[in-house]
Amino acid sequence: MLVFAGLGNPGAKYENNRHNVGFMAADAIARRHSFSPWSRKFQGLISDGSLGGQKILLIKPQTFMNLSGQSVGEALRFYKLDPSALTVFYDEIDLPAGKVRIKIGGGAGGHNGIRSLDQHVGNAYRRVRIGVGHPGVKEMVHGHVLGDFAKADREWLDVLLGAIADDAGLLAKGDDSTFMNRITLALRDKLVPTGDDDRPPPKAPKAQSHIRQARPQQAPAKLPETGPMAAMLKKLFGKD
Repeated sequence: MLVFAGLGNPGAKYENNRHNVGFMAADAIARRHSFSPWSRKFQGLISDGSLGGQKILLIKPQTFMNLSGQSVGEALRFYKLDPSALTVFYDEIDLPAGKVRIKIGGGAGGHNGIRSLDQHVGNAYRRVRIGVGHPGVKEMVHGHVLGDFAKADREWLDVLLGAIADDAGLLAKGDDSTFMNRITLALRDKLVPTGDDDRPPPKAPKAQSHIRQARPQQAPAKLPETGPMAAMLKKLFGKD
């Protein structure tokens, strides 16, 4: 068995927050792959199903973000699973909106949900970091992550969540690089760039026809230096 955990805060108040994109990812996977209805266990909501022939337990901790490790840790201990069996989906402000990066281990990076998980299960688990962008000022981070996604964000968010759900089986197989490539391609196909390095290359300038190329370039008109016209131009433009 593998455990896929989506992080967020419970309750309608937080439902559309950037901080809840982990919950959104878990919900998308459950819907797409017809997992069981959500039920309460391990201080969270759980749903089970299979991906790529692998049994998966989805969990959304209901302990609030800062205590996520209590819920996930309880589930891992119940099934006697190592941290290597855990994949966590969560928001990452240090990635541009729509970017997805995966890593195993590492620090919490200021994310309280990850800090709690590290305290309860260690840090040797897979992290699916979903970029929500940075507000630009450290003092604005709290309000940014606890703010709702804007309507304009749905352009990339819906595509991203759909791609995560479609390709979650690759995560179950441990094929992280193909999973990330599929996410990028899905966003490109929908014309939703997720950063400068994901933007399609600029179009080459339109070639001129051979007729235009052969046409001689006209020299700029030469202004008169003497005579009535020259005197009028000098007076008009204030030239001595």
